[in-house]
Amino acid sequence: MLDRDGYRPNVGIILCNGRNEVFWGKRVKEHSWQFPQGGIKLGETPVQAMYRELREEVGLLPSHVKILGRTRNWLRYEVPAQWLKRDWRGNYRGQKQIWFLLRLVGRECDVRLRASERPEFDAWRWNDYWIPLDSVIDFKREVYQHALTELARYLFRGQGRKPLPAEIASR
Repeated sequence: MLDRDGYRPNVGIILCNGRNEVFWGKRVKEHSWQFPQGGIKLGETPVQAMYRELREEVGLLPSHVKILGRTRNWLRYEVPAQWLKRDWRGNYRGQKQIWFLLRLVGRECDVRLRASERPEFDAWRWNDYWIPLDSVIDFKREVYQHALTELARYLFRGQGRKPLPAEIASR
């Protein structure tokens, strides 16, 4: 399902633990790390898609997480032509995503990467919220940075302002 501009509706998930570290999943048989994400099916709301993707990719149920926030608008990225399947060329441009920030309220042992028949991740780890994004495929980095920056306000309220990555690098 594509919108009229050629973008596939999608959700992205930033899952945090109690130390405000973020969940990173390693793509099966690849050396790239990413946040859970996936398409919104026809008739699904972004929230329904987020919970389905969370269950399929990470094995977590709605009772294992609390929604802290979401991006106000769609964030878009274009997929380079060399990454497109031949039958997608022409109409498909990329993804438009609503990003959700979740807090894990369950236990780490509730994470089950093999919860679905076709796992997307074969390893996972917690990382600092402002982890450098060089392990993320280059055409997604700007969207990741935007989502992390917009959603940081939900994690760091009342703790003073958390420095942004550019400020940390300039110290």
